[in-house]
Amino acid sequence: MTSKTLTVPAVALGTWAWGDSGEAGDGYFGSQLTASGLREVVEKAQANGFTLWDTAVVYGMGHSETVLAQALKGYARSEYQLSTKFTPQAAGDGDDPVAEMLEQSLDRLGTEYVDLYWIHNPADVARWTPLLIPVLRSGKIKHVGVSNHNMKEIALADQILGEAGFRVEAVQNHYSLLYRSSERAGILDHCREHDMRFFSYMVLEQGALTGRYGPAHPLPAGSNRAAAYNGILPKLQVLTDRMGAIGGDRGASAADVATAWAIAKGTTPIIGVTKASYIDGLVRARGIELADEEIAELEALADAADVDTRGWWEHEM
Repeated sequence: MTSKTLTVPAVALGTWAWGDSGEAGDGYFGSQLTASGLREVVEKAQANGFTLWDTAVVYGMGHSETVLAQALKGYARSEYQLSTKFTPQAAGDGDDPVAEMLEQSLDRLGTEYVDLYWIHNPADVARWTPLLIPVLRSGKIKHVGVSNHNMKEIALADQILGEAGFRVEAVQNHYSLLYRSSERAGILDHCREHDMRFFSYMVLEQGALTGRYGPAHPLPAGSNRAAAYNGILPKLQVLTDRMGAIGGDRGASAADVATAWAIAKGTTPIIGVTKASYIDGLVRARGIELADEEIAELEALADAADVDTRGWWEHEM
């Protein structure tokens, strides 16, 4: 009864920042985005085999979905995969909030189905998970994932879907060199053992792990991410310098190394893309094979930095 196994590219593309594009420079990231610029991103990504686009209703309250649909216009639906989310905290109070939010997403995305549909946050697993079953049966969603869920919540969601002949096929959590709680909680192992794909988001920690920022070059003042990260940039310098050096030997950047690390750990990183040039880095990251000792060294340096980058929306894993 379940649909065929979920297959995805090495890296998925995140469009959280695309929700900013309604008001120039006014959103969470302070990004200046244009329709033509985002179309360029799509064309370059699609040409390089990066064809999975991850969005959510709450990214700009629908704006990210709308802008993504515009940018993908003209591509056959079979040429790309769409990933979007039901966010319990934004649910309406109708009879079937999951179906309602999904219909709104389908409408904005201009499609009849979503390849991967997520329960975004674990507000009440027993309440929300069963509502996915009818939309799975209808074919409006092909695969189910859970985001920001801990081990117990993942297992409960999987059990509920399992009783109807479906299953959790993917987990999407914050996971980076600086934040490895899902690994320490055994979630990565669980995913490997149960053929669930683990998607890692915030792999670059909103820019703090790209090597582009440091004590002398902080994140743009006034943005949420500047408030979250600028204070810890001095502690990250040794790590990002080492990432830069490892990348330098391979004609790659520190950011490419962070992405390659997430791939090496068996995860599918979701990388936010707002410029076509970012795709070049993903092509490089996809081709980097880090040695075991390099991985161990980076993790030791990250542990030594001793920073906590858990998001306000996340609970402990």
